[in-house]
Amino acid sequence: MSIPKDILCLDDFEPHARAFLPRPIFGYISGGVETNASLDGNRSAFREWEFLPRVLVNTRARHQKTTLMGRTYDQCFGFPPMGSTALAAYRGDYSLASVAAKLNTVMIQSGASLTPMEQLKAAGPTAWFQAYLPGEPDIITPLVNRAQAAGFETLVLTVDVQMAANRENNVRTGYSSPLKVTPRLAWDCATKPRWLLGTFARTVMNYGMPHLENMGFPRIPIMGNMERPRMSRDGLNWEHVELMRKIWKGKLVLKGVLAREDVRIARESGVDGIMVSNHGGRQLDGTISPFRALPGAVAEAGNMAIMMDSGIRRGTDVLKAIAMGAHFVFVGRPFLYAAAIAGEEGVAHGAKLLREEISRNMAMLGISSMAEMKRELLAPSRGPIYG
Repeated sequence: MSIPKDILCLDDFEPHARAFLPRPIFGYISGGVETNASLDGNRSAFREWEFLPRVLVNTRARHQKTTLMGRTYDQCFGFPPMGSTALAAYRGDYSLASVAAKLNTVMIQSGASLTPMEQLKAAGPTAWFQAYLPGEPDIITPLVNRAQAAGFETLVLTVDVQMAANRENNVRTGYSSPLKVTPRLAWDCATKPRWLLGTFARTVMNYGMPHLENMGFPRIPIMGNMERPRMSRDGLNWEHVELMRKIWKGKLVLKGVLAREDVRIARESGVDGIMVSNHGGRQLDGTISPFRALPGAVAEAGNMAIMMDSGIRRGTDVLKAIAMGAHFVFVGRPFLYAAAIAGEEGVAHGAKLLREEISRNMAMLGISSMAEMKRELLAPSRGPIYG
């Protein structure tokens, strides 16, 4: 599918995805939880700070290279884990992983992916793997060993899904995992023939019914009336992180950390990096935005890498996060929308738009590298900037 000409920024992918995707799938991707307070706060937090640019600086040599946990990437942004990507976009995981590899940046495969981790890693050499794990060593150890055998160098443990969130929007739009075959679902899919034929039917015809592949339990089809096993994650604790640290030979990252006290414990537990995240506003409603939590995390990080996701849509957002101390950021929903409507080409186009925004903004700020994007280039949006 060609890229619509009216897509000029990442936000422009969303209305096209809404028109393309069945209502349950679009609702699952776009929705937050309960009142959407966390979802809305992730965006509004960026408006609390404004730029204080410097002028008459030669920035012709500017670049966006970033060193993260010992590896240099050509971009300062990547693609975070997103569940059931292949349900929204034909070979969606591969599209994201392929673009990330070509751009020399990071794509994180979700534990809720519909693509076997071994196949994804072979297609995306820069990919990391993210796991949803219960507090059960009998499940933790085999899955960690499997990711290691697949060749992943970085393992991400999501720690903010102790319970399934109260996603009322999923109930209202008819989404479930697996998707239950009902007359309502059949109608929702039939009214989106481009998705039905170009994504779902094409996937089934070429690769069979998509399955949950990497959750630590037997494969479950994404559509049907089979019940998905429920893993209780409310017992997951720091002892399990220490177990993973012992058996995982590569870099270990915790995703979903907000409190600076938890950042300190992670550092003391030998963790290599933290993703400051509130799960895109999809878990605890009313949670602090990751952007606002960044300074506290940075203060406790020591030598750990600090990354951030949730709410980033513009190059200005990326640069504000870097100024607040993030070493790297992840941008989710817009790139999944891009993959849905235009596959790998759509993801590449979205990345090009974001790179160009960052480059323009760097020139106007008077910086040539991410290392120069300091807190001093930001000012609170209210009150005087000088005492």
